Amino acid sequence: MKNRKACFGLAFLLISSGLGLAQQRRKVIINQDCSGPGGSNMQTLLTLIQSPRVEVLGITVVSGNQWRDEEVAHTLRLLELIGRTDIPVVPGAVFPLVHRRDEAQLWQARYGKVAFAGAWDDRWWHENDVIPKLLEGQPTTKPAEEDAAHFLIRMVHKYPHEVTIYEGGPMTNLALANAIDPHFAELAEALVFMGGSLSPQTRDPEFISTPRHEFNFWFDPEAAKSVLHAPWKRIVCTPTDISVKTKITDAMVAEINSSHSPAAQYVVKFFMADQGGSYMWDELAAAAWIDPSLITKTETRLMSVDIDQGAAYGNTLTWTDKDKPQLGAQPVEIQVDLDLPRFNRMFVDLMKAPTPPPGN
Repeated sequence: MKNRKACFGLAFLLISSGLGLAQQRRKVIINQDCSGPGGSNMQTLLTLIQSPRVEVLGITVVSGNQWRDEEVAHTLRLLELIGRTDIPVVPGAVFPLVHRRDEAQLWQARYGKVAFAGAWDDRWWHENDVIPKLLEGQPTTKPAEEDAAHFLIRMVHKYPHEVTIYEGGPMTNLALANAIDPHFAELAEALVFMGGSLSPQTRDPEFISTPRHEFNFWFDPEAAKSVLHAPWKRIVCTPTDISVKTKITDAMVAEINSSHSPAAQYVVKFFMADQGGSYMWDELAAAAWIDPSLITKTETRLMSVDIDQGAAYGNTLTWTDKDKPQLGAQPVEIQVDLDLPRFNRMFVDLMKAPTPPPGN
């Protein structure tokens, strides 16, 4: 009897700590504009893949920070370097639903230049089908032949109400999935995304004059609006407001460098130290989904996106429940504050850890 009680206690401990049985891992699809090498997008993939509490069903790629094909190559190469080529990399949308680069340039000429235009930015512009030579080396593996929208739909039907959709880029792939299958959103466990901006308290010039402007929404406003109006069971938002409270630092990278794990060495090699670190935009959204206790304050508002093509095109729109318009906007749990030391500690530990093997 004592042995049986001891075994039960050990099993409970393993499950509750998230380090035990494979069937206890939470399923997620990462929908990301996977720019690289290094940086927030790649580090977010690592945050989710490195966690023993997470089962990554696939990575669906969308144009955003870079063009889709270049992002797919960065993602494939990352998975090769950490030994996780079992995770499908699924190409998604090359272009937003409506928004195009020439229109964005005309809009900027009229209303002011944006601080960051992603794949459309003149500083590193190239055509969408060009894959530059990768600093980390060219991948030898291939992406999935299925497109992102159908992969997303197939997975939520295979695992109804079990799959969280993690969104770290423009929402084009999700909008297409919703358009193809009206049951897609309701079959998912939740939508967790980094995007939107309300009133960030920062001296960053990107947000001082345009506090409601945020890149992921601006790149494809029509997609973001349609996704936010879909019938998700739960929507969780990591906005600019909380993201700018985070930054990967030299000290964090120095500690990560004490590990010889492939993930750690990838982060160290491609850390942009000359830029003084960068905001951990998407890593926070991923980490807070793994451990919600990292977030110390939230607010619930209805959220949508301005698609009127004027000066506020792509801006975040929010309302309280008392003043909500009849537009079909859904309530969104917005993260407001976090336990920053715990978040930093979690990220460093995940990067230093051995990469979980396939099926574990």
